Amino acid sequence: MNKHNSKLLLGLALVALVLMIPETSIASTGTGGSLPYESWLSSLQSSVTGPVAFSLSIIGIVIAGGVLIFGGDLNGFFRSLIFLVLVMALLIGAQNMMSNFFGSGAEIASLAIVLLAV
Repeated sequence: MNKHNSKLLLGLALVALVLMIPETSIASTGTGGSLPYESWLSSLQSSVTGPVAFSLSIIGIVIAGGVLIFGGDLNGFFRSLIFLVLVMALLIGAQNMMSNFFGSGAEIASLAIVLLAV
């Protein structure tokens, strides 16, 4: 058996192994324990990352930016409060933007992509 045949057999064995792996095991997720505070934490997470929070963050960015640009001379406390609102709105908006661009969770590559990689 020459080198070419052994590489071909190795490649076929690798393809057969990839075809036999069930997709559910690749995309499995772990769940936490049944702790008493998990329900309200998950509802808080869905409230902060939902579409209402994203809309409010966009409104907050526009209003805080407008106050900083057209607000004139602001005292130190009010200026730092506006900066705090702006940073919080940017953090919430950025998390929602990243989940929209890149998804949130496991994604399974199609079989064609896996075969092209081999």
